[in-house]
Amino acid sequence: MAGPRRDTRGIVDAPELFARVRFRRREPYAEPLRRYVEHYWLIDWDLAEPYATQVVPHPSVNLVFQRYGTEPGSGFGELAGIGLELFTRKLAGTGRVCGVQFRPGGFRPFAPGRPVSHWTGRRLPHTEVFPDASGGASDGRGGPGAPGTSGTSRAVDGPRAGAAGGSGLPAVPGSAGAPAAVLGPADEDERVTALDTFLLAAGPEPDPQADLAMGLVHHIRTDRTIRRVSDFAAEEGVSVRSLQRLFAAYVGVSPKWVLLRYRVHEALERATRDTAVDWARLAAELGYSDQAHLVREFTATVGVPPTAYAR
Repeated sequence: MAGPRRDTRGIVDAPELFARVRFRRREPYAEPLRRYVEHYWLIDWDLAEPYATQVVPHPSVNLVFQRYGTEPGSGFGELAGIGLELFTRKLAGTGRVCGVQFRPGGFRPFAPGRPVSHWTGRRLPHTEVFPDASGGASDGRGGPGAPGTSGTSRAVDGPRAGAAGGSGLPAVPGSAGAPAAVLGPADEDERVTALDTFLLAAGPEPDPQADLAMGLVHHIRTDRTIRRVSDFAAEEGVSVRSLQRLFAAYVGVSPKWVLLRYRVHEALERATRDTAVDWARLAAELGYSDQAHLVREFTATVGVPPTAYAR
C-alpha cells in the first residue's frame, strides 16, 4: 500500500483551510496497521476568528480524537461512519484533532461483529465501538489480536461470521483508549505512536474479504475507465448482487455510491487547482452522460455549481 495521499480530494476550499490550520497526514509507524489505515490526519489551530471547514466525505470510516480549548483531559473520541452528506465543522479558538482514516474496507477487521454499513451516516462516542476492556463488551478474543495475512480469495457472497461471544466489538485497554493519551503529547511523533498503540490494542483480525474489498475500492478510485457497476462486476468475475453484499459488509456503502463519490472528488480537485476547467470535457472523462449531469451532482454534493466554486 502507498503512503499518505498528497492530494486534497474531498476538502472544500483546501487552500483556505491550510492557511488557517496546521494540517498533516502521517503514516502509522506500526507496519501491520498500514494495510488497514489510509493515514492519520493531524490538525492544530489557534484562530482569532471562527472558521467553518467543509469536507465531501470519502467512503472511509474515521476514528477521531478531538479537543477544543487547551484544558488537559477535555478531549473526546468519536467514531464517524461514512458521511453521506457534506460535512461541516466550525473551528474557533484553540484546538487539536488526531484522526484515523481507515482505507475503504479496512475498518471491518477492527469490529468484525457488524457490517460496516451499520456505522454509515452515524457519529458516536468511540467507547461505544471500542469498549474499555475492564468494563465494556468484548468480542471474546481476549485482547489484542495479530494483524496480518494477505488473502486473495474471490468469494464475495456474504461476510464471515462475527467473532464468538459478546457483541463483536473489540476490547481496548482503558489507558490505550483515553483521548488524553492521543491528544496530550506536545510531540507529534508521540501522538502517532499513541494512535498506533490504540489500534494495535484493538487487535484487527486478518480477513481476506476485507483485503478483497480494499482492492476493489482502490481499483474504482484509480481507474477512470470504470463507468458502470455492472461492467466492473463482470470484469472482476462476480455478480452485481455479490459485489453489493461485499460493499455493504466491508465498505459501508454501495459500489455505485463509491463510483459517484470519487467522480465528485475529482471534479472538486480540478476546480480547486484550475479556474479554467473545461467542464464538458471533464464530464466526458469522468463518465457523466453530459455536462449538465456533472453540474447537478456537483451542486447537490458541494452546495454550489462547479463554475461558481472555481471562481
